[in-house]
Amino acid sequence: MTNKLNALMNDKLHQDYAIESGVAMHVRMQNIFFDADGNASGDTDIIAKISNNKELVEYMGPLSRTEVPIAGYIGGRFVSCRVDRLYINEQTKQIVVVDYKTDIDKERFRRKYIDQLTEYHKLLCDAYPEFTVRGFILWTNDFKLENII
Repeated sequence: MTNKLNALMNDKLHQDYAIESGVAMHVRMQNIFFDADGNASGDTDIIAKISNNKELVEYMGPLSRTEVPIAGYIGGRFVSCRVDRLYINEQTKQIVVVDYKTDIDKERFRRKYIDQLTEYHKLLCDAYPEFTVRGFILWTNDFKLENII
């Protein structure tokens, strides 16, 4: 009984820590911006990790916004969500969603994350039918950008 209780408590502590560290990383990411000249503002450690990825720098630039609410219907079901980073390029008719994930084990919740990006994709395609919509996961444990959609 004591071992089960200890295991449950440890699992809960681990889950709480994961949530707290994920929220803290999202707050740090919200403040990252690169201007049109490539000058950055925000957390210098994160900027250093992002700076060598030209694509990611663009998605963190003047055409992007953070914590963008989107909503609509998917299969008759109302869906409301918040996109971590939304890049909209009116000239190229391109929209990019960058969803931050702090997991070290990239496979553990992969299906859930793909489903989440699929919902974002559907909502944005419905709202912007003339745009190409892409979705990425930014794994913040190694700052790898993974193309999902």
